Amino acid sequence: MPPPLSERLSSARSTAVAARVGIALGVGITILFVTGLISHLIQHPPEWFWWPTHPVWLYRVTQGTHVTVGVMMIPLLLVKLWSVYPRFFLKPSVRRALPEVLERASVAVLIGAVLFQIVTGLFNTAQFYPWKFFFTTTHHAMAYVAFGAVVVHLAVKLPVVRQALSRPVTEPEEPRAGVSRRAVLAAAGLGAVVAGLAVAGQSVPFLRWVSLLAPRSGEGPQGVPINRTAAAAAVTETARSPQYQLMVKVGGQQRAFSRADLEAMPQYDSVLPIACVEGWSATGHWSGVRLRDLLARTGEYGGGDVRFVSLETTGIYGSSVLPHGFATDSSTLIALRLNGEDLTLDHGYPCRLIAPNRPGVLQTKWLKSIEELS
Repeated sequence: MPPPLSERLSSARSTAVAARVGIALGVGITILFVTGLISHLIQHPPEWFWWPTHPVWLYRVTQGTHVTVGVMMIPLLLVKLWSVYPRFFLKPSVRRALPEVLERASVAVLIGAVLFQIVTGLFNTAQFYPWKFFFTTTHHAMAYVAFGAVVVHLAVKLPVVRQALSRPVTEPEEPRAGVSRRAVLAAAGLGAVVAGLAVAGQSVPFLRWVSLLAPRSGEGPQGVPINRTAAAAAVTETARSPQYQLMVKVGGQQRAFSRADLEAMPQYDSVLPIACVEGWSATGHWSGVRLRDLLARTGEYGGGDVRFVSLETTGIYGSSVLPHGFATDSSTLIALRLNGEDLTLDHGYPCRLIAPNRPGVLQTKWLKSIEELS
């Protein structure tokens, strides 16, 4: 008769390792769920949701944390699976067959959901979409499945986890061949730190020199990266047209502004980051017309949300809605210049929206019209 499984496996494949790595995974997944939910609510706000205009870097921090922590989960998840996977293939005991089968089914849901979230999220940071579903809504929906599965798994395994944590990592037992438990835990922690540093630089500037795997280096036209070019948005001709006019509608009044009209208005500066859902961000020195001044120049602003429509007609982010608090904030600009130069075409020439504490996809470029919503 072969020896029991516990004697054939490395001592590192134990509840001591699985419980400690599992706690780190649970904390990380909770952070991912909260920061991901914040991003979703900003982009698709229900009536009850409120998001502040300041500090202007808050979304930069939450979304940078979301992507960095997501990457850090990869080595932790691999170590967790390594420590427990042989037990998945044990034949269920006759006495506890049904509970064990249900438990393994729940674990399968947990592993599948978490793997789906990590893999699709990682692909999103590289803007690589080898699937037909819409990433944003699917990733959001699966977040509830993953987080719910973690909560259920923790509830089921809590007695085992408490027992494992009450004992030292290394127990006074006869050592078996293979790596030690402390070495596995140290490798998991080091792997998570290295993975995080490999991408954190795309949102933390002073770490860019070590972030060798970051999809965005922080460089780009006028010192700020871009996601969508004017050519991809098919606005090259319309944005350069000498007949270009920005149509503004406020309080029942309508007025058209040329680029020269906007330049003739009082100009203001705002130092604001562009922070994108892929996790990268970069600070720019923006100059242009305050939105609230432009609205006042057109008509009597009634305090409603403001819709911005782009010259772009092919993308899914050709428009955005700015809440009242952002519309009246002094740092919200209809930007004409970036870092001391006129906007390049790829950065939204002839003019674009730049507002504090907003995802980059909502900072509408190549503006065609601005309208107060009733």
